[in-house]
Parts: sequence; structure tokens; C-alpha cells
Amino acid sequence: MRIKSLMTLLALPMMAAAFVASAQNASPVGQWKTYDEETGKARLIVDVYEAKGGTYAAKVVDTLFQPNAVCTECSGDKKGKPIKGMVIMWGQKPGADGSFSGGQVLKLTNGKTYKSKAQLQAGGSKFEVSGCLGPICKKQVWTREN
Repeated sequence: MRIKSLMTLLALPMMAAAFVASAQNASPVGQWKTYDEETGKARLIVDVYEAKGGTYAAKVVDTLFQPNAVCTECSGDKKGKPIKGMVIMWGQKPGADGSFSGGQVLKLTNGKTYKSKAQLQAGGSKFEVSGCLGPICKKQVWTREN
């Protein structure tokens, strides 16, 4: 009995640390790497941050495919503007179990904006972002950089 009690006491700090790490990863805040849908090559580094009203947004901090890339397919005020520094996701509201919804995402390859939802996965090391047109959604998995 004493050995079992001692083992339980020794395991408590490790369980607490795992719980804290899990809670910290429940937030999408941080830098993420995105990938090209066709080639699978790393494309962007984006910074996900908490925006107004407790929503989340993502801004491009680096382009890995072309240093001074501009959004040639975008329209309006984003047309011809540098991709680096551009907000490409906004309005994501947190839900249960690491899910986010109600946002929008800009697809740089065609310049179109889609309704968006997202989900943290793999203990917060992956962020599945979906762009939706009606009931049809395309998913992209981002990997955490920090």
C-alpha cells in the first residue's frame, strides 16, 4: 500500500504539468506554417492573434515561396498589395474542444474570401483551417512554429 501511495504522489506533478501544457495549447495564438494545397511545400508563416471581441485572426509574417510576393488575384484594397503583413483570416470565435467558427479566410491563390471554421488538433500542434462555400469546405492543416 505504501509503495502505491508513493507512486501516486510522485505522479501528481507530472499529471499537473501535462494538464497545464494541454491548457496552454488550447489557444491558437502563435506562429504557424501553412502549406501549398497542390505541392505540399511550406508556403507562409502566419501569426494567429487574439483580435477584438475575443475573436482570432491571422496575419502573414513571412512568405516562404517568394520574398516580395503581392496578391495579384485579390480585389479591392488588397489588389497588388504585399502578402507579407496581410490579414488572411479573421473573426474566428472560440467554441468547445478547440473549435473556432464564424470567421472568414482569404485564399491568396484566387483572391476570394470564404466562410471559415477551424479546429486545434494533436494537442495544439496542428490547426485545421477550413474555407467553405455553402456546405462544401476545403481543409488545410497548419503546423505550429512556436
